[in-house]
Amino acid sequence: MADSSFDIVSKVERQEVDNALNQAARELTTRFDFKNVGAAIEWSGEKIEMRANSEDRVNAILDVFQTKLVKRGISLKSLDAGEPQLSGKEYKIFATIEEGISQENAKKVAKIIRDEGPKGVKAQVQGDELRVTSKSRDDLQAIQALVKGKDLDFAVQFVNYR
Repeated sequence: MADSSFDIVSKVERQEVDNALNQAARELTTRFDFKNVGAAIEWSGEKIEMRANSEDRVNAILDVFQTKLVKRGISLKSLDAGEPQLSGKEYKIFATIEEGISQENAKKVAKIIRDEGPKGVKAQVQGDELRVTSKSRDDLQAIQALVKGKDLDFAVQFVNYR
């Protein structure tokens, strides 16, 4: 019988991020505490730009955006938000959406699978994802539970389960 496999990836659906951003922008226009503070959130190239006239307000915008991301099922581990910076008369925060598993993180996950997973399970790095193969589907499910249980500093999803 052929080996079963799945891929461990770290991807974020751009449309869901876009929806969360639009919901956050809509909430900024309706909430009383954001009136007359120049509050805004929008795409700036590949980054998300949040701005307001005080550091507290810009942090509140970030909090609203994070809430909307969580409601849409996007892990906050994939959001990399910087510190508030003073730019002229307003404060700004730039955030990026992290995608893909770096080589060193993929090696860490592969080592976890080798050390703590069932015998006979192979993990190999393929670009920005990790392919896990085994003869037993039960072993693959055990690996998924193992990886979900670890507190990794990036979001993971399991795709191409065969």
